[in-house]
Amino acid sequence: MKNDILYLILIFSFSAKSQMNFKSEVNAIQEKNKHLIKTENKHVVFTGSSSIRIWENLFEIFKDSTIVNTGFGGSKASDLLYYIDELVINFNPKKVVIYEGDNDINSGQEINFIYKNILKIIERIKDKNDKIKIILISAKPSISRWHLRDKYIQLNQKYRELANKSDFIEFADTWSAMVENGVLKKDIFIEDGLHLNEKGYEIWEKTLKKVFYK
Repeated sequence: MKNDILYLILIFSFSAKSQMNFKSEVNAIQEKNKHLIKTENKHVVFTGSSSIRIWENLFEIFKDSTIVNTGFGGSKASDLLYYIDELVINFNPKKVVIYEGDNDINSGQEINFIYKNILKIIERIKDKNDKIKIILISAKPSISRWHLRDKYIQLNQKYRELANKSDFIEFADTWSAMVENGVLKKDIFIEDGLHLNEKGYEIWEKTLKKVFYK
């Protein structure tokens, strides 16, 4: 019991420090998109970690929608929850695409802790717009984090189950498209073995489009 309490204290202390470190990035995102904040137009917000932030042709792929990209490097679900107003709600979105879980697992967070933060995020967004549509992108496999694959699979299963029992949540299963017969496709990453190259993002595009227009 004492160990569990100590773990939670350490996690929350680290998260608080992490969130303050991200403040300048969040401010920069708001400044860049300030003309879209609290407008009457219904936007589509893509948010999460660097896999979203560096998706260069995102605006071209979904050019029939007003896209707001609020992703930032190192983001975890706890960070998104902390800045949910600045990164999502203030843009009055009609649809939100979320990519979280990758950095969370890599930082040592427990699956249930991550999942509870995702549920809180969804609750906050839903509370502001009961007609919202939310897409959860699966935590992706990667060369550099392949040793954590079992935990990624567990989290993705929770995402899938959540979407299956909800009429406003969709699950974009990029994991299955990036792994073939249990083997990770290694030609879809840049040199760091973590982030996607153009071929990798083509897989994401194809997978996401299956649920984006539902």
